[in-house]
Amino acid sequence: MKYINCDGIPRRDFIRIGALAGIGGLSLPGYLSLASTGGVGGAAKGKAAIFVRLGGGPSHMDTFDLKPDAPSTHRGEFNEIATNVPGIRISEHLPKLAKCADKFAILRGVSHTLAAHELGTLYMGSGNRPIPSLQFPTYGAVVSKELKGVTELPSFVAIPQAGNNPTGYLGVEYGPFETGGTPQPGQAMKIRGLSLNNGVTLEDVDRRQNLVARYDTAFGDFAKEDKILAGMDQFGQKAYQMMRSSKAREAFDLSRESMSVSTLFGKDQFSQSCLLATRLVESGVRFITVNLGGWDTHQNNWSTLKDRLCPQLDAGLSGLFTALEQKGMLDSTSVFVTGEFGRTPKISQRGGRDHYPRAMFCLVAGGGMKGGQVVGESDAKAEGPKDKGISPDDVAATFYKSLGIDPRKEYNTPSGRPVMIVRYGTPMPELIG
Repeated sequence: MKYINCDGIPRRDFIRIGALAGIGGLSLPGYLSLASTGGVGGAAKGKAAIFVRLGGGPSHMDTFDLKPDAPSTHRGEFNEIATNVPGIRISEHLPKLAKCADKFAILRGVSHTLAAHELGTLYMGSGNRPIPSLQFPTYGAVVSKELKGVTELPSFVAIPQAGNNPTGYLGVEYGPFETGGTPQPGQAMKIRGLSLNNGVTLEDVDRRQNLVARYDTAFGDFAKEDKILAGMDQFGQKAYQMMRSSKAREAFDLSRESMSVSTLFGKDQFSQSCLLATRLVESGVRFITVNLGGWDTHQNNWSTLKDRLCPQLDAGLSGLFTALEQKGMLDSTSVFVTGEFGRTPKISQRGGRDHYPRAMFCLVAGGGMKGGQVVGESDAKAEGPKDKGISPDDVAATFYKSLGIDPRKEYNTPSGRPVMIVRYGTPMPELIG
């Protein structure tokens, strides 16, 4: 399902600027034709990451930062419930997450000043406040560059799309492989370029590869010297290897998941996407983006949350955290859950909440980050941080550190300008040493 923001821009079309416009996600052959291996990150518990993007801006006051003592103009319709961690309370419509709150940390009082969807998305997706002169790479592009993946699978996968220009100044070779759809319960997912459709068999693919080999022999050094032709041959071979790889096919096949794990998840698209993310991590993919849109609740805030969004979030995230633990991968998989901003503490006349970046929540888990705690605090009406706020930059620096990536490492832009991965952030000692 494609969600449209209140500004009329489809989420997948955010900030497609300049020469990279429209290349945010690629088919399998396209992805492979641009992918390259980056350096390996330093020692850390996190060896892979899952980034859950809550497009539209979820209400912090109705999910993970309720204020039951706030005035009726602010507090909303939902009640708090206790979690399995003494002293931590969250929304009554997140009961499954309440039972596994020991597995993740809640960040409250995260704060910035960008109230536009596209700008907030870029900030929370990179840890760098957007500036007109430079497009910063998102987490997935950096991880794809820094952490070496397996041969048979992409390093960076987006389910179903990345949502905006993900590579910034790093270039499209570090962009995501977009699945283009979401998985169905108990089924093998059909992926563009990976599935054999319309009667095409592996024998047909083999014959094509033999034709390519004969072409290479006929044209000899000319094909090798021409960069485009040589690239087509090199990455075509990789696409061919993936198509023949049982590991690649099995990674996207939910019917191969054990019953003990698959039953942890709901049947909705987001839950099944979270299940797929665990399988991809298990198969060697380094970074997966999972999307749950629709949080732009200017109207009908509580019915939308109660009837649709909270149940999906609850089922998908609780399944994700629990499945990673059951598979023995939670400690080695860094998880980051965020929207682009929070929503106004004061209820609008339309019966909803509007854009509000001054206070929001994030969730983090795994990768050596300490769960079962609340870090930061908002004030009595959730209008801003109570004391010192948490910046998106600091969250980003923490996330990278959990993966063994130095957030202060410098890259060079195409013009030769040195830029740190995260310019101003500092890892948070409450989460990671």
